[in-house]
Amino acid sequence: MRIFISFIRKEFWHVLRDVRSLIILLGLPVAMILIFGFALSTEVKDSSIAILDYSRDDLSTKIIDRLDASRYFQVTHHLKRFSDLETLFKENKVRLGIIFGSQLQNKIISEGEATIQIIGSAVDPNVTNTSIQYARNIIADCQQDLWENLEVPYQVDVTYRMLYNPQLESVYNFVPGVMLLILMLLGAMMTSVAIVREKELGTMEILLVSPIKPYVVILSKAIPYLVLCFIDLLIILGLAYTVMGMDIRGSTVLLLIMSTLFIITTLSLGLLISNIVATQQVAMFVSLVGFLMPSLVFAGFMFPIENMPKILQLISNIIPTRWFFVILKNIMVKGLGFEYIYKEALILVAMTLVFLVIATKKFKTRLA
Repeated sequence: MRIFISFIRKEFWHVLRDVRSLIILLGLPVAMILIFGFALSTEVKDSSIAILDYSRDDLSTKIIDRLDASRYFQVTHHLKRFSDLETLFKENKVRLGIIFGSQLQNKIISEGEATIQIIGSAVDPNVTNTSIQYARNIIADCQQDLWENLEVPYQVDVTYRMLYNPQLESVYNFVPGVMLLILMLLGAMMTSVAIVREKELGTMEILLVSPIKPYVVILSKAIPYLVLCFIDLLIILGLAYTVMGMDIRGSTVLLLIMSTLFIITTLSLGLLISNIVATQQVAMFVSLVGFLMPSLVFAGFMFPIENMPKILQLISNIIPTRWFFVILKNIMVKGLGFEYIYKEALILVAMTLVFLVIATKKFKTRLA
């Protein structure tokens, strides 16, 4: 029994002396509870909305003020033309547009009814549906307040229309989200072990004494995985079209080009990790744990980014999947062209260059 206890004591000391294990054992649960329990929520709040008010009377002003005062919405744009609302939806600047018809209050008093139209971007149907329900409830509360001041019953008819995905098919949100996760994990995970494998197999010495440049070694490691990931991309798109019935509404060529750019970004990130870590096990752990959770949390297809605290919104800016998800939605769901995604494409190009430069520098340090 004494020997058994001594072995247990020895294992405890091994764990306590390993700082990385302690961080994983104690820090990871705390971080996940705080992030998923406090920072992330499926509740929709602080959604940006645009107002097109043809009425401009006391009732429409009251409803707009009530919407802006709620924790669910922020009135960010007051429009004069419907075409301006279409532009805002294309640029992902608003989630809802609310249109008030002319002489809203007079129609209620004289005719007993009036109409308010809500237009939503159904790229993410669940979030948009929830937002519309919040808006309808707020309008109903205003209607109830006005009912007390009028002797004649009246009705505010709230209609709504969905853009880009009127059938509210979840496949238009599910397929882009799964595609970016697969490409992120495969690209980063496969390349993260590429250079580490050379060191563990003892073949790194051959590369160290060879006259080839570091960037040649890095590119030679990345190109095979680029081809394989591109094949995976074609398989995903083929299954989405044939099995799930999802049409690509934008340019297929543009989609393939942007997806290739994202694959290169993930490969460069994997190569960076491969130059930093010492073993294949660590590389696999970093690529799986270090990439999977941020990709899920900060991409925007599971949790609305605008609902997150400001610090997490800032962190999401350095996650490649966030920008690629915007590209996928704009091309696959909205059918938009390069003029609406060039900013996100430039961000991915900048990330790729940074990752490749750091990976090359780290490789040069090992050569020295």
